[in-house]
Amino acid sequence: MNEVQDKGKKAKAVSIQLGMKTTAEKNEALQLIAEQLVADQAFLLTENAKDIQAGQKNGLTEEVLDRILLTEDRIIAMSQAIQELIELADPVGEIFESIEKENGLLIQKKRVPIGVIGMIYEARPNVTVDAATLSLKTGNAAILRGSSSATYSNQALIQSIHKALEKSAIPVEAVQLIEDTSRETAKELFNLNEYLDVLIPRGGKKLIETVIKESTVPVLETGAGNCHLFIDETADKQMAVAILLNAKLQRPSVCNAVETILLHEKWFAQHGKEVVKLLQDNEVVIHGDSSIQEISEEIHVATEEDWYTEYLGLEVGLKVVKDVDQAIQHISQYGTGHSEAIVTENEKHAAQFVNQVDAAAVYHNASTRFTDGFEFGYGAEIGISTQKLHARGPMGLQALTSSKFVIQGTGQVRN
Repeated sequence: MNEVQDKGKKAKAVSIQLGMKTTAEKNEALQLIAEQLVADQAFLLTENAKDIQAGQKNGLTEEVLDRILLTEDRIIAMSQAIQELIELADPVGEIFESIEKENGLLIQKKRVPIGVIGMIYEARPNVTVDAATLSLKTGNAAILRGSSSATYSNQALIQSIHKALEKSAIPVEAVQLIEDTSRETAKELFNLNEYLDVLIPRGGKKLIETVIKESTVPVLETGAGNCHLFIDETADKQMAVAILLNAKLQRPSVCNAVETILLHEKWFAQHGKEVVKLLQDNEVVIHGDSSIQEISEEIHVATEEDWYTEYLGLEVGLKVVKDVDQAIQHISQYGTGHSEAIVTENEKHAAQFVNQVDAAAVYHNASTRFTDGFEFGYGAEIGISTQKLHARGPMGLQALTSSKFVIQGTGQVRN
């Protein structure tokens, strides 16, 4: 039996045990993981440095290297996120629907673990911890498959997690890493229906599309983030600029960063040159329409492909639109249903935007950077879903549960 089959079989077996673990037992395991990550900080940083050195040698971009990078602050943040996860209510066992029939039957609907969750992801080693801890809290077993660019980091994090689980009531096999990062192992995961209950891809558009196309295991889709910011005619300049800079620059390499900025033509006439200069001063490459190009010779001509592009770096599309309708039309055509924002003092336009834009998260007068499980109060997140079935937006604990009906009777039979 190969690695994928072997770990799948173990995960399926242990998932039955996990469903019976108490909240206290699961939280104790999480506490031990949080402590172990901090205790192993030096080891984790040493192993992560190997990935960074290999990435530099292989010509990875600064944005990708930033996604791989672990620092003391990031490890502490991971540990703190687990502490917050411990404080959250355990959704497993929650009865969220109850019906008592005239014949005395009591029909109740309760939350239960999904079972075995497969996770295939790129670059970010923090996903290893997020996926493991969220799965454990919800009584699910996890099979993780990271990318070759973070091999040393992922293996080191799994070692820390296993050391912690050895001291807990949770079996070590509850969290397993597929160490072979070849395409062959990925394809095996796509068809591991015997053991996997769901497969979650987290990464670039190409990875997500491949998993959706090739997987026979049900897929919980986390989408790419071609996010937009529309600055309306009545937008407060100071607010708009602050949101714009935060949404684009605070961390350009993540999926909730803004990739296209739409400017109302009247707002652009007053403040367009200043916005362009601010972006250029921050070394942002601008792909602009004809109106934007008139401001500076350094602006690239925006192509049709640019409007579809998730840059994940210091690049942005800039376009002038005549009104909120045109902004919504552009987002409808090019957006990925992730996070979209409007800055406006016009409540009617705000309501229209919020109601008509089809996305997992829609903002009025706030940065798209808040689309995050931690920011939404979910602790960590397994990913941000852009699909509409089962879960949408940042996926926390409830998204990793299913449900079952439990019917209590006193001997009733159907006539």
